Amino acid sequence: MSFGSSYLTLPDFQYLRPRSLDEALQLLDQHKDDAKIMAGGVGLLAFMKERLISPSYVVDIKGIEELAALRDDGSKGVSIGATATLSQLLDWAPIKDRYEALHDCVSQLSDPVLRNRSTLLGDLCEALPFVDSPTPLLIFDAEIEAVSVKGRRTIPINEFIKGLAEIALEPNEIATAVHLKPPPENSESIFLKHISNGEFSIANVATLCANPSRPEERIVRFAYGALSPIPTRVYDVEKLFNRRAPISQLIDEAVAVIKKSAEPMTDVLGKAEFRSHILEVLAVKALRSVLRS
Repeated sequence: MSFGSSYLTLPDFQYLRPRSLDEALQLLDQHKDDAKIMAGGVGLLAFMKERLISPSYVVDIKGIEELAALRDDGSKGVSIGATATLSQLLDWAPIKDRYEALHDCVSQLSDPVLRNRSTLLGDLCEALPFVDSPTPLLIFDAEIEAVSVKGRRTIPINEFIKGLAEIALEPNEIATAVHLKPPPENSESIFLKHISNGEFSIANVATLCANPSRPEERIVRFAYGALSPIPTRVYDVEKLFNRRAPISQLIDEAVAVIKKSAEPMTDVLGKAEFRSHILEVLAVKALRSVLRS
């Protein structure tokens, strides 16, 4: 993807604005690969301007009221509708109070003006390496609700992104919501990213910890993104922290496991070796923060 465009206009397309989810699903089932869903439209319109995609139909779901819902289900977690904006998420108490890593991430996505239009699901569905939202969603065991004329299904976040700009949605499916499971009791989480000459991540990490001072009950989760096309939750790290050992030693061991699991890429944003170094720096900082080391 280039970071500037020689085009000043969008390719020709037919704009469709359904009034209900059922109507949107019928349109998508009818046009399939020839149609693209627009929730916020920030990424979609940029890609169309670049001529990276040229759909014949753009189906704007922004006006479908049920897709804008933010729902707090208490012990079951929270649900974020497809068209809920990033600005709404920043102001929503459950995200601020219980899902700090996601709040950290959203506060660094885009800028205040674009956050009034951009959506979490839109960011996620771009499935580009430098997109930040998958990383905190991994540590909260998020699931994406996908709907088509045939019915509904849920897709675990660790199965949703299949590769570069490739997601698990079928051509006739709409991602209608993200469901986040409740974090462990008394947990704390954090999201960190490193950028260079722009807004795009060279590396980002998210980590969560509960019961940091009690090894047998300690819960630690860790994920990273922007190093390669698929964001990763490092499950082997989580087992380390149930051992009785100095926290500094456990962090050193964890960082070694994290670096071994990563296969950083080289692209216009940074070299693989630099990404590996930044991953180590961010991992140490994030783990020390939640483990109070």
